Formats: sequence, structure tokens, C-alpha cells
Amino acid sequence: MAIALEFLNLLIPIKTIDRRYPGGWDQCIKDHAHLIGGRVWFDDHLFRDGAMNPKDMSDLLDNWVEIGLITIEEERGKPSWRDCCVVYSAFGFPIIPCRWIEMTMNGKSAFLKGTEPGTAVGKNAIAA
Repeated sequence: MAIALEFLNLLIPIKTIDRRYPGGWDQCIKDHAHLIGGRVWFDDHLFRDGAMNPKDMSDLLDNWVEIGLITIEEERGKPSWRDCCVVYSAFGFPIIPCRWIEMTMNGKSAFLKGTEPGTAVGKNAIAA
């Protein structure tokens, strides 16, 4: 499956959430239940939260950093996403490189590298 993109997208592998989020993946879903189908959706591999402007995205990132995610690391002297990735849908690719994300050919959805993109999951179709 793939994650449909709109505006600014914060993508996090579910395995990362399970390791770093207090209470793991199950608690994350409980904590975000009121947002699922609005600005939050997910497939079997990726969790997506979103924002419509850079300030709100910065706030989302700050919240995840407080939980323990590492956003950016240096890779060969250049910044690269580590535990999460921000994709601006108008660009159709991550804002800075991300080694674990792949984009569909049309740039309208993203999926975890090494998995099949399949059908994109968005607001109206959440994989449970």
C-alpha cells in the first residue's frame, strides 16, 4: 500500500513508532483516534500526519522530537531524514533526501522502500 499525499505530509514508519512512541503503535493509534480520517491516515507500513503550512508542520515535528524521534542526520556531509520524513505534495518528493521512502510515478503517494505501493490509502480509506 501507499500513502496518499496532500499539502505537507509527515511520514513515519510504523516500526519506528512501535519502538519510540510511549506505549508503541497501539497507543499512538489511541492517541490519534480523533484525527484518523482527517489529517491522519496509515497503511501497513507508514503513518501519515499532515499540515497545511510550514509552522504547523514544525509544531508536529517538535512534538515527535519530544517523544524521541530523530528528524535529520548527516549522511556523507548532507542532511537526510532519519526517523521521519516530510514530503511536500506539490513537489512530489521529500523536502530533503530520505533513504526509506519511495514515491509513486505520479508523485501523489509515497510508500516504504522495499514494499509494493499498491492502492494509495488516504482520508477515506484507512488500513486497520
